[in-house]
Amino acid sequence: MREDVKEYYGKTLAGSEDLKTDACCTLEAPPQNIREIQKKIHPEVSGHYYGCGLIIPQEINGLRILDLGSGSGMDVYTLSAMVGKSGYIVGVDMTDEQLAIARRHREYHAEAFGYEQSNVEFHKGYLEQLDELNLEPGSFDLIVSNCVINLCQDKEAVLKHCHRLLKEGGEMYFSDVYSDRRVPESLRQDPELYGECLSGALYWNDFHNLAKNCGFADPRLVEDRPLGLNNDSVIERIGHIGFYSATYRLFKIDDLEPACEDYGQAVKYLGGIEEQEQQFTLDKHHLIEKGRLFPVCGNTYRMLNESRFAKYFEFYGSWDQHFGIFEGCGSSLPYDRVAAPNESDSGGGCC
Repeated sequence: MREDVKEYYGKTLAGSEDLKTDACCTLEAPPQNIREIQKKIHPEVSGHYYGCGLIIPQEINGLRILDLGSGSGMDVYTLSAMVGKSGYIVGVDMTDEQLAIARRHREYHAEAFGYEQSNVEFHKGYLEQLDELNLEPGSFDLIVSNCVINLCQDKEAVLKHCHRLLKEGGEMYFSDVYSDRRVPESLRQDPELYGECLSGALYWNDFHNLAKNCGFADPRLVEDRPLGLNNDSVIERIGHIGFYSATYRLFKIDDLEPACEDYGQAVKYLGGIEEQEQQFTLDKHHLIEKGRLFPVCGNTYRMLNESRFAKYFEFYGSWDQHFGIFEGCGSSLPYDRVAAPNESDSGGGCC
C-alpha cells in the first residue's frame, strides 16, 4: 500500500484538482494574515497541496517545527514565514516528486520572506521510521501534519515517534481524516480509497485510545467538518461510513489524567496572542475570553501552565481538593455532522 500511495501522489495526481473527494482539501479560508503569506507561495508548491485542514496553531514565532508528510512544501513554507528568522522547519516526505518540488523552491521563499538564508530543510523518509533520520529526541517544540497519518500503515509507530521527538510541554497539532466506525479490511485494501484518505482513516475512538497509549493522555479536538464524498463510485463502495476532517492538538505533558477532573481551578486570559487578542481558542470547547475568569479541569490547567501559553494567563486554585469529573465530559461522537432525513442533529464532545 505504501508504494500505491507514492504512485498516487507522485504520478496519478497531476494536482489537487484531480482528487475525487474533498477529503484531502481545505475548504475554509485561512485567516487574513495567513492568506497574505500564502500569496507569496510559489504556484508549483500551492498547486500540489493536498491538506485537509489548517495546521498553524497560535504563538509559533521562533519555534522549531517538524512537518510530517510535508509534500510539496505548502505548509512548511507558510510556517517558515511565521516562525521568523529564529525559527526552523523540517519537512519529511516519502514521495520523490513532491520532495523535488519542495526543495527547488527553498531560495525562492527565503527571498520572498526577506531571509538571508532558508530556514527549512526536507528529508526523504517514512513516518513510521523517523528514528532512521537522525532527528534529536526532544528537539521539536511543535509537530504538524496535514492529512497524512491516515496514509500510514503503522499509526502507533508514528505517534510514538512524535512523542519521543517533542520537547516536554510541546505539542502535536495536526489535521487528518477519521471515521464514525471501523473501516472493513476489504475496503482498506482499495488503493484508490486509500489514496483519497478514506479507507486508511482511523475510527475516532480508536484514535483517542491510541493517542493515550502513545503518551498523549488527553487529545483535544480543535475543529472538524463532515467530508463530502461527491463521487458515485466512491459512495457506492464506502458511502455507508461517515468521514470527518478533524484537527487535534496533543500535548506532551507527563501524567495528565485520563479524564477531565475538577479541582476547582480557573484561568484568566491576559491577551497578547496575535490574531486572538480578545479570545483564546485552546480547543473546540475552550474559547477563553480575555479578562474573564474561566473554570477549567486539571488537565486544561496544566496544558496552559506547562506550555508556551503560560505567560498569557493567570492561574487560580490548587490541587488540594478534588470535586469529581469536570461537568461536560462525554464519550459520544465528538464531531459535528449533517443529520440524516427525519433525524435530529446531535453532537457530543469532551469538556
